Amino acid sequence: MVPFVEPRTIRRTGPVALNWLGRSGQLYPLMPVSLAELSLSDDELTLLVRQGKVLWVGSAEDVVGDPQSRTRFRWALEAADAAFSLAAEPGTVERLILRWDLEEAEPVSGVRVA
Repeated sequence: MVPFVEPRTIRRTGPVALNWLGRSGQLYPLMPVSLAELSLSDDELTLLVRQGKVLWVGSAEDVVGDPQSRTRFRWALEAADAAFSLAAEPGTVERLILRWDLEEAEPVSGVRVA
């Protein structure tokens, strides 16, 4: 007699990362964030998006220390219909490159990032 195992559906709890393609061609798994509960930090980059177009990329450090970024953040916050976050080390060259790459990022469907 062969045992029968019923297939199970695995349900994820919490938000699932969405894939975005940076201007360099790099794929990024971005976590959705509620605009109503948005909280900036220094160890994450936040993207404010409207209809799939990135309006602002930055962190708390950018809003506090850069008047131009603060002005753009305020504008983007009013216009945005979605927000996403991505962990990033504060104060590194790689972080600056990451910001540059994400400024022109666009959502990708049908591709999984490991």
